[in-house]
Amino acid sequence: MRRIAALMTIATLSVGLVACGGDDDSTTSKTTGAGTATSADTGALPDLAGREVTVAVENAYLPFNYIDPKSGEGAGWDYDAWNAICENLNCVPKFKEAAWEGMIQAVADGQFDAAADGITITDERKQQVDFSDGYIQIEQRLLVRKGEDRFSSVDEIKADPSLKIGTQTGTTNFDKAVELFGEGRITAFEQFPFAVEALINKDVDVVIMDETAGLGYVGANGDKLDLVGDSLSSDALGFIFPKGSDLVDPVNQALAAMRADGTLDTLAENYFTDKFTVTEEDLAG
Repeated sequence: MRRIAALMTIATLSVGLVACGGDDDSTTSKTTGAGTATSADTGALPDLAGREVTVAVENAYLPFNYIDPKSGEGAGWDYDAWNAICENLNCVPKFKEAAWEGMIQAVADGQFDAAADGITITDERKQQVDFSDGYIQIEQRLLVRKGEDRFSSVDEIKADPSLKIGTQTGTTNFDKAVELFGEGRITAFEQFPFAVEALINKDVDVVIMDETAGLGYVGANGDKLDLVGDSLSSDALGFIFPKGSDLVDPVNQALAAMRADGTLDTLAENYFTDKFTVTEEDLAG
């Protein structure tokens, strides 16, 4: 019951964020660009006239994006969300697999029209890219081996310098780990599955990761893993775009419409509750 309650809280927050939104300076642009229709006076959503939109995804971050082991096709919250966005805006999403390391810079350089990979909205990243309104609020947590009795809090980890901390490089989880424990204690991995494998194999003692992903790992490895301690931070996630992109405002309007018609509620229920049953073991085949 604890897992379901936590996930339903996340689902509720995902809708609330789109309702308030607008705290990001990049979302205030009213430019719709060539081939779009301005909707400020009519209340209708912009029409992107069948425009193709390239969306970078890692395909390695449950439940946001992954390769479905049955179909071999991309799947996850990001895929369904962008399909719904483009249904609203008359565009065609073209998903492109890209490594997380370098993804933000690649979008900033215009290699992709957008990226969807559970990206935390930060002031530092706003210097490189424009963000959509936040679509979900996530917590950073401590993932440990089942039955861990040496520590259950940040303070206890700080007090024992022999404890090793794992996380994914280039993430806000990595930044938080360095902030709390110093870079010398951190082992950074290219992807979270590698960090979790290192935790299970006792190569690290704790992994800092987003609660949404952590709950998935606990669900798949209930006899091996657990989440402990309080939230380390609460962060909003958003899509990213090259600076000045004419897609930001239309996407924000689509997100608002998806909140109003219940689409975001449905997506949250499908991916952030125990309805979602895909695990890393499934993907490993």
